Amino acid sequence: MFSKEYYFLVAGLKEWTLESDAKGFDVAEIRDEILEAISDSDRQAVRELYAYYDCENIIAAHAGRDRYNPLGNLSKEEIAAVFSERNYSKLPKAVAEVVKLYNEADDEERDDEVALDDRFERAVFEAYYLGLEKSKCSFLKAWGEFDRNLRNIAAAVAAREANRSIADVVVGRGEVVEQLTRSSAADFGLRGELQYIDSVIAAVSDERNIVEKERKIDAIRWAEAEDIVVFDFFNINYILSYLVKVNIVARWNMLSPEVGRRMLERLMQELDSKELVNKQ
Repeated sequence: MFSKEYYFLVAGLKEWTLESDAKGFDVAEIRDEILEAISDSDRQAVRELYAYYDCENIIAAHAGRDRYNPLGNLSKEEIAAVFSERNYSKLPKAVAEVVKLYNEADDEERDDEVALDDRFERAVFEAYYLGLEKSKCSFLKAWGEFDRNLRNIAAAVAAREANRSIADVVVGRGEVVEQLTRSSAADFGLRGELQYIDSVIAAVSDERNIVEKERKIDAIRWAEAEDIVVFDFFNINYILSYLVKVNIVARWNMLSPEVGRRMLERLMQELDSKELVNKQ
C-alpha cells in the first residue's frame, strides 16, 4: 500500500514556524493546520501520536492532580468527562479499556470481580504503547518502541541508583524490559541492541543538572525522530517526525525560552524545502 505524499504541505511547514524567536510559536496551530490538510487515516495517526499527552492528563486527573498538558487531543472538560460521565469514546481503544476497568472497578452493578493494583499509570502507558505497536503507520510503530525503551532505560537507571526495584518502574514486556530487570551489567547488556543506550545512561547518571539532563534526553529523541524517516520525505512518516520535533520545541519554549529559540532555529534549517528536493 502506497502512502500519500504531501509535497505542498511539507514545503509550507517552514512558513508556520518562521519567527526570529519562539514567541509566536504555536504548536496547536501547526498541528491543526496539518490535520486539515491530510487524509482521514493519516489524521488518525497524528491523533495517536498526541494521545500520549492525553494519557498524561488522564493519569493526573485520576490521581487528583491539578495538572493539564495542552498538547493532548482532549480538552480539560473532555478529560473530566472520562471519569464523571464515563465517556471513553475519544481515547485509543486499548487505553479506553484500561481506564474503564479502573474507573468502574467499584461499580456495584459489575458482575465480575476485578482485582486491581495501584499501578494505574503503568497500565495506561502499557496500553498506549501496545496501541502504537499494532499501528499500521510505520513511524508510530518505530517511535513507540523507541520512546518506551528510552523511558524504561531512564527509569531503570534511576531506580538502580536509588536501590529500588526496576520491575516496578518499567512499562511493558519484551526483550529490552527483561534485560533491564535481570541484567547487572552497567549497560544492562543492551549496548549491542540499542545504539542510544550509552547516551541515555550518561544523561541520567552523569548529569546532575536536571535541565541539562532533560536537554540531553530530548536531543536523543530529536535524533531518533530524524533517523526513523531518513528515507521518507513528503509522507505521513515525515510529518509525524516533524511533529515530534515541534513538540520538543514547544516543551522547551515553556521551560527555557532560550533553548526553545535555538531548537526552533534548528528545526527551520532542517525544513528548508530546497534541501528536501535535493535529497530526492
